[in-house]
Amino acid sequence: MGIDPGLTRCGIGLVEGELGRPLRLLDVNVVRTSAQVPVPERLVTIERGIEAWIEEYQPDTVAIERIFARSDVSTIMGTAQASGLAMVCAARRGLPVALHTPSEVKAAVSGNGRAAKAQVGAMVARILRLTSPPKPADAADALALAITHIWRGGAQARVEAALARSRTTGKVAR
Repeated sequence: MGIDPGLTRCGIGLVEGELGRPLRLLDVNVVRTSAQVPVPERLVTIERGIEAWIEEYQPDTVAIERIFARSDVSTIMGTAQASGLAMVCAARRGLPVALHTPSEVKAAVSGNGRAAKAQVGAMVARILRLTSPPKPADAADALALAITHIWRGGAQARVEAALARSRTTGKVAR
């Protein structure tokens, strides 16, 4: 499950597959909240939306966009709050959480860490064999996070497991 956190639009996408095999879109959506509603109520809406998706789909991992500094502090705060909710929802169920930077996600799906949102959306559509990019961009970004984690996170987990085995057995993993 990929989550593109945001206070106004929180993208959630589910992708099934494994490294080296075609990936398949399971579902994608955006939890929306109104800027006219108090922030605590907006956070409840986001938390309920994430919880419902985790309950329905029971993912094995949750990949969330790592928060990075932007010039607009209010945007960072809302994004960080939504990100924290996503982590809590996953942790509550004992799910592993992976954080991926925007440039890591862009590089994974497009080959360019500075790719524009439109290019990321187009590549998500191509990777998942969709007729058009998911809309809005938050939906495409959530799917890009899920794709990135399958491609990079899964490989990283296997490397870490092999290194852990080599430390306990004294044999070098190859």
